[in-house]
Amino acid sequence: MRLWLLRHGEAQRFAPQDALRALTEQGRQEVLESAAQLRGRPLEAILASPYVRARQTAELVAETLGYPGVVEIQAWLTPDSDPADALSQLFRRPEGELLVVTHQPFVGALAGLLLHGHRQSPLPMRTAALVGLEGDYLLAGAMDLLVQPSR
Repeated sequence: MRLWLLRHGEAQRFAPQDALRALTEQGRQEVLESAAQLRGRPLEAILASPYVRARQTAELVAETLGYPGVVEIQAWLTPDSDPADALSQLFRRPEGELLVVTHQPFVGALAGLLLHGHRQSPLPMRTAALVGLEGDYLLAGAMDLLVQPSR
């Protein structure tokens, strides 16, 4: 199983609600750079947070890669989501190669949980940072770092 975790690109500083913050032009460029690292990957699904900036990031990646599927919006991928809950959601997924587009601090905590089996060592993830994890099972502490966080 390969799991790719991507933090959304740089977003506007202000919006009426945090969930409505859109990508900036700089953020779009960051996402394109990260998407290039996924070229040729056999992605079977792309999951994204419902927040505008994450949806825009996922759609830009899908467009850049010519991904034939639909980006799946998942309510359990927001900045304040619980990594343990997300892990149980991901464990049920049948795909062998999956991209998840979400936010800090959640994405760093999820990566740390998958790598170390606890949340005390989250991975630092800048905007549009991409990390690749690999393992036989999507379980806490059962994944290895395939690709260091980019950017």
